[in-house]
Amino acid sequence: MTQASTHYDVIIIGSGAGGGTLTFRLAASGKKILLLERGDYLRREAENWSTKAVNQDGRYNTKEVWRDKRGEALHPHTNYFVGGNTKFYGAALFRFRSEDFGEVAHHGGLSPAWPISYDELEPYYSQAETLYSVHGNRGEDPTEPHASSPYPYAAVSHEPRIQQLSDDLAALGCKPFHVPLGVKLDEKNPRKSPCIRCATCDGHPCLVNAKSDTQICAIEPALECSNVTLLTNAYVEKLATSSSGREITTVRVKRHGELEIYTANVVVVACGAINSAALLLRSASSKHPRGLGNGSDIVGRHYMGHVNSVMMAISKCPNPTVFQKTLGINDFYFGSKEWQHPMGHISFVGKLDADTLRAGAPTIAPGWTLDLMARHSLDFWLTSEDLPDPENRVSLDRDGQIVLSYQPNNEEGHSRLIAKLKDLLKGSTRCSVHGHECHQGLFSRNLYAAQRIPLAGVAHQNGTIRFGDDPKTSVLDRNCCSHEVSNLYVVDGSFFPSSAAVNPALTIMANALRVGDHILERLS
Repeated sequence: MTQASTHYDVIIIGSGAGGGTLTFRLAASGKKILLLERGDYLRREAENWSTKAVNQDGRYNTKEVWRDKRGEALHPHTNYFVGGNTKFYGAALFRFRSEDFGEVAHHGGLSPAWPISYDELEPYYSQAETLYSVHGNRGEDPTEPHASSPYPYAAVSHEPRIQQLSDDLAALGCKPFHVPLGVKLDEKNPRKSPCIRCATCDGHPCLVNAKSDTQICAIEPALECSNVTLLTNAYVEKLATSSSGREITTVRVKRHGELEIYTANVVVVACGAINSAALLLRSASSKHPRGLGNGSDIVGRHYMGHVNSVMMAISKCPNPTVFQKTLGINDFYFGSKEWQHPMGHISFVGKLDADTLRAGAPTIAPGWTLDLMARHSLDFWLTSEDLPDPENRVSLDRDGQIVLSYQPNNEEGHSRLIAKLKDLLKGSTRCSVHGHECHQGLFSRNLYAAQRIPLAGVAHQNGTIRFGDDPKTSVLDRNCCSHEVSNLYVVDGSFFPSSAAVNPALTIMANALRVGDHILERLS
């Protein structure tokens, strides 16, 4: 066992959207910051852009095995690298709607209010959009909340087939908009643009470092400060407290087969909603018998990951689009004239190809091959809000393995969202070649056939260590500090009381900046 010779002001566990962004915020303070990442740097190699390597072979997936509620093996689609899952995300960086911070009535039940308002987080949304080079156009999305500043960069343009669809949707009375994207793209000067609008942005690491992931935008700049230290291959086994149980005294790290001990004034957990809950549960002690800071028995509960679908719209005309993920539809986010409950969000995934389809084994359209389907498909991503259920939870089995128990809920809105998309496609402009017979159908597809939790349930993980004003019903206070452990903070998506129906990344980033200001004030 190695006892650390240096005491830190802050230890941050996890380098993803929350931990990496917080590191950036604290770096310029001069305080001693230690960032611990269980993985290593992701290797830049040709396979970064190989859909076969990424989707079929799972080259970058963790080999870790979890369990489902029946005790059967669960192979999560998650990644442990510097930058966390932002190395693989599609870089869609949405603000939650202002209404998402209040109580919202869904068909399946109530989505609870947050202890903070949208207005409290709004300045940090603007800061996060700048930090992560977000491209977008204000005023297009009919549900977008007010903003104190424009997007840092103009929206990423549509390619012709997507522009045609946008025009068709507008003609049907919808208000399609450009998806806010975090990419380092300069369309006015493409020769010098880091981003080349490749087909493997969504779900792949970026070989040319042009995606706005946490490593590139936050961690690398933070490491230019001499007071910031990053340790890779550093798996945190346990957080130990003082005899009173009121503060963390040591962080126990397994690194290269050896146990290392670190200490800090403040400890921040940012391992992702599943692994952060698991860490607190592993850190049970006589003072915290149900897990660290878990007197409320809330840790691990209320797991959410959205109700997600990938839908392929097949047409006789080919879709030559390369960079597809530029169009969104939120007209049904809060419902419709016929149905007064929220349905959710429609946008796109990265352009699917035959190798990606083979990984998910979709229903094959009659008379079509996978390759032909891929060349003729529009590939939609649909997200609806799932609701917090205490029985949807992260726990540990007797061997300390993660157990993820999840039963989807609030599914009626999602079914109606799919129906809305079908209706819109049937009503789209008559094709000049094939007429209205051009549209061949909408096919459901599971990207990861071996995954036994809902599609992207791990990618959008949130809700297991919720914040709130009442210690009986929450784990963290409004500053994301533990109600029970005075120097413990959590800044990944686990603090969410509700999941909304858009990608959680920007909200995690904005909140990390907000909590960072609180920690800086505390340390001063």
